[in-house]
Amino acid sequence: MSSQILSEDLLERIRARAARYDETNGFFDEDLAELRDAGYLTAFVPEAFGGGGLTLAEMAAEQMRLAGAAPATALAVNMHHVWVGVARGLHARGDSSADFVLAEAAAGEIFGFGVSEPGNDLVLFGTQSQARPDGEGGYTFHGTKIFTSLSPAWTRLGTFGADATGPDGPHNVWGFVRRDGGGVSVKDDWDVMGMRASQSCTTVLDGAHAPAERIVRRIPPGPTTDPFVFGIFATFEILLAAVYTGIAQRAVDVAVAGVRRRTSLKNGGAPYSNDPDIRWRLADAAIQLDGVLPQIEVLARDVDAGADRGALWMPQLSALKSRATEMALDVVTKAVRASGGSSYSNSHELSRLYRDVLAGLFHPSDDESVHGAWANALLGPVVPWPPQGEA
Repeated sequence: MSSQILSEDLLERIRARAARYDETNGFFDEDLAELRDAGYLTAFVPEAFGGGGLTLAEMAAEQMRLAGAAPATALAVNMHHVWVGVARGLHARGDSSADFVLAEAAAGEIFGFGVSEPGNDLVLFGTQSQARPDGEGGYTFHGTKIFTSLSPAWTRLGTFGADATGPDGPHNVWGFVRRDGGGVSVKDDWDVMGMRASQSCTTVLDGAHAPAERIVRRIPPGPTTDPFVFGIFATFEILLAAVYTGIAQRAVDVAVAGVRRRTSLKNGGAPYSNDPDIRWRLADAAIQLDGVLPQIEVLARDVDAGADRGALWMPQLSALKSRATEMALDVVTKAVRASGGSSYSNSHELSRLYRDVLAGLFHPSDDESVHGAWANALLGPVVPWPPQGEA
């Protein structure tokens, strides 16, 4: 299969629906149906499992294109691709513990991401939810998960909870539950500023069951180099960076087209594309965007290749996400400034892109944790001061 799954005609149809989904706070049902028919939901599945066999770098490139058409659609589909990417990476390294994800994705199941929790800044390393053993190697999950994108459509949910019942102390248990397996309720509570079509509603787990064959990890809480958790972190951060980079690229394209149409009465009817300040502003935006593109590709290729970046892997992945989302916000702001007051209207695409791009501030890793991780990598942990025994 070609590394480019999304045709330009499909992207234009998706773009044409984005404003309506945003206005009505509706889910992207039509987009999802077309993406499924195009093979996009299986594009990241290895060919051996019946999928398209795209690499992580190729998947990121496609997500940039989709985000340029409909950011909320791309963001939500990201969550499905993250789980496929995790399973794909494990399989490539001889770990078959998540092969069922690949087989089920190839068969048409849609995977949701049930990880984030209210008030929990430990993210992947700790949880307020419970995982209760069923006595047969499986677990039931109990807790509240937020920002569960694809809420109206997912059929499988990857999630985790804490098991404190074992003699070896608390462990984080990762598994996959079925939507139709009971113990799952989805709230209709998604009414936010941007990324509205993602319908990232709250999900309440109250006895959602994952049998033994759907439990993929039981590991101690805290930072870990376990390949499953690393796979989540790496795939999530890279594909997230790709989505927001795609938004930035679209904002530049819209602004460039706009300033070519706008004319200046002060300058005798000349197009704004002749204005030196406008030219500098958009050039500055394009320079920012240009710097992130190769970083996404290089990190994605290194993840696929199993490159060893040692202790810098997590900080560098976090930095990519932070850099891409901050860049995208700044680039969209520059595009709005260059486009004039018309971009403040809800009917203008840049108005929606501006609201959508703000969501990048809230995804993990946040700016504070990124800087904390880099400070630890450079300087080591903060040491007690004064040293013990000294006044």
